[in-house]
Amino acid sequence: MSAATITPTSLPPDRARTLAAEFGLKGDEYDRVLAILGRTPSLTELGIFSVMWSEHCSYKSSRVWLRELPTKAPWVIHGPGENAGVIAIGDGLAAIFKMESHNHPSFIEPYQGAATGVGGILRDVFTMGARPIANLNALRFGSMENPRTRRIVDGVVRGIGGYGNCVGVPTVGGEVNFHPAYDGNPLVNAMTVGIARADRIFLSAAAGVGNPVVYVGSKTGRDGIHGATMASAEFSEDAEEKRPTVQIGDPFAEKLLIEACLELMETDAIVAIQDMGAAGLTSSSVEMAGKGGVGIELIMDNVPQREEGMTAYEMMLSESQERMLMVLKPGQEHIAQAIFEKWELDFAVIGHLTDTGRITLRHKGVLEADIPLAPLESEAPLYRRPTVETPKQPVLDAASIPDPVGIPAALTALIASPDLCSRRWIWDQYDSTVGGQTVRRPGAADAAIVRLEGLNRALAMTTDVTPRYCAADPEEGGKQAVAETWRNITATGAKPLAITDNMNFGNPERPEIMGQFAACIRGMKAACEALDYPVVSGNVSLYNETRGGVANPKSILPTPAIGGVGVLEDARQAVGLAPAEGATLVLIGETRGHLGQSLWLREIAGREEGAPPPVDLAAERQNGDFVREHILAGRITACHDVADGGLLVALAEMALAADRGLGLEPAPEGLPAHAWWYGEDQGRYVCATAAPDDLLAAARAAGLPARKVGTVATASRRALALPGEPAISLDALRAAHEGTLPAFMRDA
Repeated sequence: MSAATITPTSLPPDRARTLAAEFGLKGDEYDRVLAILGRTPSLTELGIFSVMWSEHCSYKSSRVWLRELPTKAPWVIHGPGENAGVIAIGDGLAAIFKMESHNHPSFIEPYQGAATGVGGILRDVFTMGARPIANLNALRFGSMENPRTRRIVDGVVRGIGGYGNCVGVPTVGGEVNFHPAYDGNPLVNAMTVGIARADRIFLSAAAGVGNPVVYVGSKTGRDGIHGATMASAEFSEDAEEKRPTVQIGDPFAEKLLIEACLELMETDAIVAIQDMGAAGLTSSSVEMAGKGGVGIELIMDNVPQREEGMTAYEMMLSESQERMLMVLKPGQEHIAQAIFEKWELDFAVIGHLTDTGRITLRHKGVLEADIPLAPLESEAPLYRRPTVETPKQPVLDAASIPDPVGIPAALTALIASPDLCSRRWIWDQYDSTVGGQTVRRPGAADAAIVRLEGLNRALAMTTDVTPRYCAADPEEGGKQAVAETWRNITATGAKPLAITDNMNFGNPERPEIMGQFAACIRGMKAACEALDYPVVSGNVSLYNETRGGVANPKSILPTPAIGGVGVLEDARQAVGLAPAEGATLVLIGETRGHLGQSLWLREIAGREEGAPPPVDLAAERQNGDFVREHILAGRITACHDVADGGLLVALAEMALAADRGLGLEPAPEGLPAHAWWYGEDQGRYVCATAAPDDLLAAARAAGLPARKVGTVATASRRALALPGEPAISLDALRAAHEGTLPAFMRDA
């Protein structure tokens, strides 16, 4: 038999169809595989199709909606489609960043799930030539009443800290929420920001028939096999039995890999480079060759292996960590090998590029797979699933909602609540200053500020989303998530430039879930366009749902987490939360006392209802541009956006940051006091200034709502003084604010 007629050994037809279903392929999807191959697949081929066509890798339910998002701007160098997004930030430099999820693994094995999530997003960034300068995260956990929650929080936080601290990249910001909707599906979204020369960006498209394909990094084991498939299905009661699908990370190997890759990138040896992330060697080889329009042949015997007797199927689907795939220029292998061996990492030539347009795999002289690449992508499933819109909830009349406890008691309860309590217990486990460039540490400002080494220029970065808004009105919630990160960055004085997203939702086969997804995308699109704030990278995580019986699935709240990045020309101009003694506090933005979906309504009145606060994007733009202008002019010396909990919570957080009391102005007439202090109207900032009359006059001239709301007391006055109310002790507030998480985690 000639080589041209050799085909891989097919599985028995019945066995192949059964395995296809176990691997997550629907019946019609498997029929498409048969049509592409013209025969029954081998085990390795079936594994390749199943992971490449999984929800996690193919975005088959979300691609039609993601195309609606704006992705271009003059400062965007590379948008979605590469390992990470790339924007120009001046001085010939680029910021490279992305957010990704490790949700399912973090429920099954919290420490390793979170740790390898950090490792994976780091690789997405440095594979493009960037040195990582900051990590952030967006975490959602179940109720504090759930006995599992403490264990998951403990493991996730230790995993993030353990990996990030060891690899030498500071963890500078993030957010944490607790809600019963996440009891069975915690969300662990990790974000990395890196810096590279704008003219030295490395891409993933393979080129050059005959060029060597090189494997570098750690050895391949059996951990993480079918991890992408596991992440593309909802959980059932046997979730914790899936531990073998969770990868094991080694941050010290990652550090070596970063340094080796960046050293090789200083040469002219690399044609293309790709992280081995979800689906491991399968996705990296298929995507690199597919993007380049070439073929690829791999000799699996050459793959560095840490376990005996590994099959081609296992090697292709393993998600062992700290590995990269490269295409090198011919004759440059010795340069690369010397670098990787110096850093004590594996290096192996495992194949070459071909002109066949196919991926072929050989192991021990046997052809294990032979698949045409073009249809593997072009004929991948693409669904426009049915959608059902979320019913609109009524706007609540604040005057009709009685205040059951009074203003002071509500503040103490709110600031101790799971969503507003201090996160110090968490961020103290992260090294936020390694590298020496962190200007604003966690809790000191609305966004983290990291200076670029050797320059005055700095990046501002943040993550945010309000899932309860998205559940009540996904379109408004999508707008608000984008606007909130824009506001966080603006409140430091930085110019917001672009976002990455992590779209966390339930089962897309349920029309109400796809309705949430589509509506969030509409809201995000509107906000990105209004704020000149494009999407340059992202991730979709679906099937975040646990079966409570087929008729009673329990889904997470719709959670389109947004990571924002902005630039500050001079880091010395950045402002934080803490106002100076004697400063006047001015509120910019309109307050109507919107209590629908507010934390006050939930935590104090015991109600979760109503429309969320509307987002006026024109007002967001106008208010934010005004605030940024006056920060950079030195007229605003501290700033905090008004968000969860409303105005009084924002003021209390500023008082705690400064460790000084405040003298507060009375609520305006015509608005219930609890609506004024705790309403969550959007587009607002509290600004500290030494020249309030000038700031108020400038706001009036710009047509912006602005009013004085308080003054900063001397250090000896340690209370929040509200007219007509008992003083609220700053020490009592701090104890309430900082006591919740340590008490909850005491027995972890």
